[in-house]
Amino acid sequence: MKLLLGIGGSDDSIRALERAVDRVAETGDDLTVAILRNPATEAEPAAIEDRVQAVLDDAGVSAAVRHLEGDPGSQLVDLAERESFDRIVLGGGETSPMGKIKLGGIAEFVLLNSHVSVTLVR
Repeated sequence: MKLLLGIGGSDDSIRALERAVDRVAETGDDLTVAILRNPATEAEPAAIEDRVQAVLDDAGVSAAVRHLEGDPGSQLVDLAERESFDRIVLGGGETSPMGKIKLGGIAEFVLLNSHVSVTLVR
């Protein structure tokens, strides 16, 4: 399976990275990590890439790492469709006190607009 992980530096996206890398270590799936500029965090792309590489190295997994510029949600959806990825993996989705899931802007856009299956890691 060809997986595309979108990561913008939030705690949710780091959890998604760790879970995706664990899956790849077990299944041998093909993983591409797309580093996005998330306006909700102050994480710099270089710092995110360092963290991604550390997680990959710790698990003994290799993955292509790409940087996406522009609107993060639309860039991720476009890349997934253009390069025939089987699944997009994203972090996100906090549970509100009322038990409803609150999504960030990037996750909401991807979920509503992607023709590729999306896995949301909470």
